[in-house]
Amino acid sequence: MNTALVVEDGLTDMEIISRYLQQAGYYVISAKSSEEAQDKIGVAKPDVIFLDVILPGKSGYEICRELKSNPDTSQIPVVFCSTKNSDVDKIWGNMLGAEAYLSKPINQEELVVTLQRLINH
Repeated sequence: MNTALVVEDGLTDMEIISRYLQQAGYYVISAKSSEEAQDKIGVAKPDVIFLDVILPGKSGYEICRELKSNPDTSQIPVVFCSTKNSDVDKIWGNMLGAEAYLSKPINQEELVVTLQRLINH
């Protein structure tokens, strides 16, 4: 079973994204901060990471940059999930190495299509 890490400090968004992932057949682990996310990535080695941009501690952008520059985690697809959804935000996420950028509120169909594109490529 594929594992997804959801890094999200908002409880409602965390529940929605986690439920969509579980319905898509994923085992979901969650983190509410950058520190917690880094601990869980080291232990769980997730298949995909859903990352909020605005988090306590480091931003999602900083976490993504660190993941992509580390050979142990650079191959894990990162999907930003954020209310910051301007073209500039999406370009910035792409430049940092994120594979996708979903705008909140998260659309279940868009999330599933994104997962299929990332995992089955």
